[in-house]
Amino acid sequence: MATVFLAHDIKHDRSVALKVLHPDVAAALGAERFLREIRITAHLQHPHILTLIDSGEIPRPDGTGPGLLYYVMPYVEGETLRQRLTREGKLSPADTARILQHVLDALTHAHRLGIVHRDIKPENIMVSGRHALVMDFGVAKAASAAVASDTVSRGTLTALGLAIGTPAYMAPEQATGQVDVDARADLYAVGVIAYEMLSGQPPFTGTTPQAILAAHVTQTPPPIA
Repeated sequence: MATVFLAHDIKHDRSVALKVLHPDVAAALGAERFLREIRITAHLQHPHILTLIDSGEIPRPDGTGPGLLYYVMPYVEGETLRQRLTREGKLSPADTARILQHVLDALTHAHRLGIVHRDIKPENIMVSGRHALVMDFGVAKAASAAVASDTVSRGTLTALGLAIGTPAYMAPEQATGQVDVDARADLYAVGVIAYEMLSGQPPFTGTTPQAILAAHVTQTPPPIA
């Protein structure tokens, strides 16, 4: 979906993370829609949210076609929760509780402002020491808006690596194709992540995305212990 660069902010003399959307993803979302949705997240100032510093479009030198869409976040030393789970398998109850508290604090703040993440998953949670931060607010919303406007299909976005939610963490209403979801979808995803942190795997698995989505709607998670 995007390439991440470690960059240096000359004006403020600091390291930042620069994410540049792949050209095909940028074309599918549209510059105006993406920049509108991503800028909304600039209002999210919270200790457990990776704040948006800047965003924009870099025009092509020849002036033809869409430019490169980018957004900038603070650079944080650490790893994603996905990387930690891959390394450790599962986490202790104490570590799980601490990370969940940070994620829920971040989401509570966003939800009070009317902002729903729509794609909460371990890849979108940074862990830096004993501190967890939620990142990439606005990206899934831009994808949802693109589908709702009929400018691009859900299948096209999935093929480009830009999901409107991720099957293993999608609430049943997302799994059945509902685009306009609310804060409950984020909380469902947090519950799935809690299950995975304690057990070592998500509650529902399958050989295809469709099988996983169906399990969210029709099955009950097996007990952890």
